[in-house]
Amino acid sequence: GLQNPALAKELSLVVVDAHRGCGNGRVLPAGPLREPVATGLKRADLVLSSGAPGAQARFTETWGPALGQIPHARGHLAPLQTGMDWTGLRAIAFAGIGHPQKFFDTLKAEGVMLCGTHPLADHQPLDARLITRLLADAKAQNAQLVTTEKDAVRLPPELRGDVLTLPVRLTFEAPAPVEHALDRLFPTDQGRA
Repeated sequence: GLQNPALAKELSLVVVDAHRGCGNGRVLPAGPLREPVATGLKRADLVLSSGAPGAQARFTETWGPALGQIPHARGHLAPLQTGMDWTGLRAIAFAGIGHPQKFFDTLKAEGVMLCGTHPLADHQPLDARLITRLLADAKAQNAQLVTTEKDAVRLPPELRGDVLTLPVRLTFEAPAPVEHALDRLFPTDQGRA
């Protein structure tokens, strides 16, 4: 939505994978960006980098100067504890997110025994042919299909019960920049009791 001028914006938040950063800093097709970093940051109210501490340090070292005075929040995605024990689960994982390997690594860290992984293109349609192939792969390996929340909502309703989802949530290292941005957007009335 950052590049869409028709979209009314009250808060422009730029979210960056701290591990990947802004790639090589170049615009498509020479790089991963939809517009130059400086152009996008001119419209940004807040930058949120997501990743492990080492990746955060590299991101800040490499891209911190480009952020200038823009508030920068840091966080990471962590599995939501639902009570399910993932340890030892035989699984075939598929993901159509920006960096599928992050999802596969998260499953491994939860103790899942990955029998196969299927990295899909970001927002790749989950058509009947693909679903049939995934189901056959899982059956052949006596494994459970597992995907992301983002991909699960695109599954045909009749298959949602056959595919497990690993929910993740964003945890902030220090939420102050986000809280300040939200306070500006939704001020509280100091006079209320």
